[in-house]
Amino acid sequence: MSNSESEFTFTPYVEKEGEEYMCEAQLQHFSGILKNWKAQLMQEVDRTVTHMQDEAANFPDPNDRATQESEFSLELRTRDRERRLIKKIDDSLKTIENGEYGFCETCGIEIGIRRLEARPTATLCIDCKTLDEIREKQLG
Repeated sequence: MSNSESEFTFTPYVEKEGEEYMCEAQLQHFSGILKNWKAQLMQEVDRTVTHMQDEAANFPDPNDRATQESEFSLELRTRDRERRLIKKIDDSLKTIENGEYGFCETCGIEIGIRRLEARPTATLCIDCKTLDEIREKQLG
């Protein structure tokens, strides 16, 4: 989990008795989580661009230059992961809009509120995800 993920906090959803799964209140809860998470990631992207522009220097010493290039490379890899995560967040927001959020894309059952709070971009229930990981390991 990256720093930006671990720093993100929200109030867990409290289900009301007899409440239907993925009712309007739950969809608003997850929409808020996803939008706030995306905004935080976008701030990180902006911060990286500013940092790299401010820190870019043409060091005469090859070791200093190599260190800076290595640091920039690591930052860019992190931002690339975050860019892919932003796409997943956008995809999740679309499934909220079309009424498919919270249901497993493989078997159609409920993913579950706690699993979605742990991983708001989850598209598979825990059973399908487990099978998916087993297949992945077997294929190497």
